[in-house]
Amino acid sequence: MKQYKGYLIDLDGTMYRGHQPIDGASTFIEWLSQRKIPYLFVTNNSSVTKESVADKLQDMNIRASADRVITSSDAAVHYIKRIESNPKVYMIGEEGLRVALNVNDVPITNQKDANIVLIGLDRHITYEKLATAALAVQNGALLISTNQDAAIPSEHGFVPGNGSLTSVLSVSTGIDPIFIGKPETIMLENALEQLNAAKEDVIFVGDNYNTDITAGIRAKIDTLMVFTGVTRPEDLSNVNRQPTYRVNNLREWIKLRD
Repeated sequence: MKQYKGYLIDLDGTMYRGHQPIDGASTFIEWLSQRKIPYLFVTNNSSVTKESVADKLQDMNIRASADRVITSSDAAVHYIKRIESNPKVYMIGEEGLRVALNVNDVPITNQKDANIVLIGLDRHITYEKLATAALAVQNGALLISTNQDAAIPSEHGFVPGNGSLTSVLSVSTGIDPIFIGKPETIMLENALEQLNAAKEDVIFVGDNYNTDITAGIRAKIDTLMVFTGVTRPEDLSNVNRQPTYRVNNLREWIKLRD
């Protein structure tokens, strides 16, 4: 089997479910660490900071640090700095998005003369926020969304995700957004750059075919499907583009490699 020089790793459904670590997650990360194989955690969640993600993983005895985490907020700000020399951002989102903008010295404006509208999950969304964003987009601002997740799990069931909020702006303005997170490739390309590795030497590990594996396939990165989260083995029976590898859990992957 191919020896990979870097791993990109999804979180929810791959490392943990909610606040519970998935069996084998800590062992898998220790296995990578012992072999000095670099890895990054990659998440569509824009509401959290890198530091809070690392703290959550550490509380589960999973070796992590903020510099090993890339959120869709981080990737979105990285993208903005690459395409716009003088950004003025109208932001809809939570702490993770605000912190990512602040630490990268990207100005946030509350005016409709912004040249970029950046939207992430906002559980305190208001009509006024959406109206200001829509007016900015109609005035020429670029519409960027951290991810297109239509629904996200909660303790009561699935609730609207950032993709649903973004659709309000898209429908009302007639403008299609630029999506940053999985299954789009922008966040993975950012992760490859941070990992400083060629894509043929990297593998992306995830539990959701429609986001994780599809993003890897689009980015031309080998993929490892683990059946510890969203996608079940039978879900792949009618899929044309299969993951590179599939395992029931990460302990099984370790056995295959050793």
